[in-house]
Amino acid sequence: MLKNLLDGSEFDVIDVAHNGNDGFEKYKTLRPNFVLMDIVMPELDGMTSLKKIIEFDPEAQVVMATSMGQEDVVEEAISIGAKGYLLKPYDKESVLVVLRTLTKL
Repeated sequence: MLKNLLDGSEFDVIDVAHNGNDGFEKYKTLRPNFVLMDIVMPELDGMTSLKKIIEFDPEAQVVMATSMGQEDVVEEAISIGAKGYLLKPYDKESVLVVLRTLTKL
C-alpha cells in the first residue's frame, strides 16, 4: 500500500519486505535512506526488526506504521530509535510530510 502511495512522488521505493526477517536482511544489503515498517509483521514483528536495524545501524531512519490506540507501542519504538510513525489508514500527504521531515534532519 505504501509503495502505491509513493508512486509519482519524489521518493523511490527500492524494495518491499514481506516480513521482519526479510526487512532486516534487505536493510543490511540495500542500506536505504528510509524504512517504513509496520509494527505487526509475520515471522519477526516490527519492534524486534527495528531493534535489529538500530543495532546494525544506529543512524537508520525507520518510521513505524501503527493503528490508533497503540500509543504505548509508538513510544517504545521511538525510545528504541524510530524517527517517526504513521497512523493507519495512510494518506499520501501524511506519508510525504514524515519523509520530507526526515530528509531535513
